[in-house]
Amino acid sequence: METMYLQAGAMWPLVLSGIKALLVLVLGWIAAGAIASAIRARINKTPQIDETLGSFAASMVRWVLLAIVLVAVLGIFGIEATSLVAMLGAATLAIGLALQGTLSNLAAGFMLLLFRPYKLGQFVDIGGTSGTVKDLNLFFTELVTADNVQIIVPNGAAWGAIITNFSAHDTRRLDLTYGIDYGDDMEKAKAVILRLAEADSRVLPNPEPWVRVTNLGDSSVDITTRLWCKASDYWELKWAMIQGVKEAFDAEGISIPYPHSVEIQKDG
Repeated sequence: METMYLQAGAMWPLVLSGIKALLVLVLGWIAAGAIASAIRARINKTPQIDETLGSFAASMVRWVLLAIVLVAVLGIFGIEATSLVAMLGAATLAIGLALQGTLSNLAAGFMLLLFRPYKLGQFVDIGGTSGTVKDLNLFFTELVTADNVQIIVPNGAAWGAIITNFSAHDTRRLDLTYGIDYGDDMEKAKAVILRLAEADSRVLPNPEPWVRVTNLGDSSVDITTRLWCKASDYWELKWAMIQGVKEAFDAEGISIPYPHSVEIQKDG
């Protein structure tokens, strides 16, 4: 019985250390998240700094604080920081080989922050994956598609891929092609398209709208228009022009060729 009490007494300091370590870990985790969020909010309130930097800085601060918490937890169990550094130094090669993908993402994250190929809120295509940038942190870029699907792109893959940024510039050019019948008046059709473009306030006057006959197809004369608009108006203007030109062509008696079959009746 005395031996059991002695064993229980020997275990008690270890239990206390475990409880302390758990409390430090939980509180440290919560504090790191809160501090990172506060830093993100503070940076985002500064007009001179874009949101991408705030997100990245908050992520970096959070991981640094968690590393400090880990050192504190190990210290509770009697593992000194100097001993921890020595152990990490001895295991650097093994850790580097095991986490080479993670370290690559980390390095790529710094490159993305430095060269800024995209920012938060911009619509991009990264290696064939399209979406709006919602987050850029130390290890990955988070995209959200138009139908609200989350896509996680590792920073290493993003940095090594072709990046198309549709929101990098304030304006975009909208190209639309319409086919008319060979028997229709080309100049009349061009005038209809140009009139609609000039009447839409979303179409920028400079560069001015451009309408030309661009191709003589197998069954249609193709007329292309090039319009400049704000990037935010691109899709709404495109849909409005497609519908508006169809309605205007119908009203002016201009036909748009389409494949159709003709039924031939035979006598008898």
